[in-house]
Amino acid sequence: MSESGKPNYLNTQLPLWSVHCLMLLASIIVSSSFTVGEAITHGLEPAVLLLVRYVVAVLCLAPILVLNHGFFLPSARQLCGYALISASTVGFFWCMFESLRYTNALNASVIFTLVPGISGIYSAIFLKERLGRGRLWALFFGMVGALWVIFRGDIKRLLGLDVNYGDLLFLAGCFMMAAYTPLVRRLHQRESMVIMTFWVLATGTVWLLLLSISSLGAVDWQTVEIKVWAGIVYLAVFSTIITFYLTHISTLYLGPTRVMAYSYFYPTFVLLINWSLGKGLPPAVIFPGIAIVTLATLVLQRDAK
Repeated sequence: MSESGKPNYLNTQLPLWSVHCLMLLASIIVSSSFTVGEAITHGLEPAVLLLVRYVVAVLCLAPILVLNHGFFLPSARQLCGYALISASTVGFFWCMFESLRYTNALNASVIFTLVPGISGIYSAIFLKERLGRGRLWALFFGMVGALWVIFRGDIKRLLGLDVNYGDLLFLAGCFMMAAYTPLVRRLHQRESMVIMTFWVLATGTVWLLLLSISSLGAVDWQTVEIKVWAGIVYLAVFSTIITFYLTHISTLYLGPTRVMAYSYFYPTFVLLINWSLGKGLPPAVIFPGIAIVTLATLVLQRDAK
């Protein structure tokens, strides 16, 4: 118990190597969500799809919460904090699914490389996190390495990038997502990560209900394809519950900027996932980009305590 009389859920410290492993796992799962999202986004309206995803996630996590912590009800201040965190993720996911109607997973992963830098700026302003010249350069080279992977080292592909409405919409979502880990770091009050994850998802469900309420009546649920339901379940369990939980834990150990730096691996993982699905072998020319991303991420993780 802490001095305030509340349970202290952070007495058990994880070794840093295990936290980095958790973030690598989370990065692989998030990368897969780009491919899955692109495959199912035309099956339902984005807000409705996300609402179903969050409802499934809340229903799956609720028994775990009750078994471990009872019927825990947060204070009004905590609830407002959870609602603020969920607003950033709901806004991002809505922009992601809506944008994937007009752009593709590769373009989205390109734009997402901006998130660590934006998150670093947020952390410097609101959390007084000191980035330093070395980490600023690492953020820059991490983005360069990610772009190298995406465009296979071909500058003509980069210059020929066709920016459309979907890309601009996803960029707006990235500004919201960049606030996610700084908000987790700022608003966490030493409660269990299961509690925080559940209430972030629960308040996110309320946001999504407000977004989708006008569209729910028009949905013909019987015509929704099996692959769409399967994709929603995958996104709810893996890309929502598990990644939220892992990211919440890792943010407390590594800080917002270091956690977001793992998103530099997304383009590489997207290419590898697409290859595993039979969409072609990643060319050898991407390996310099992978090396740059890995080195930049290692520099960013330096001095983590």
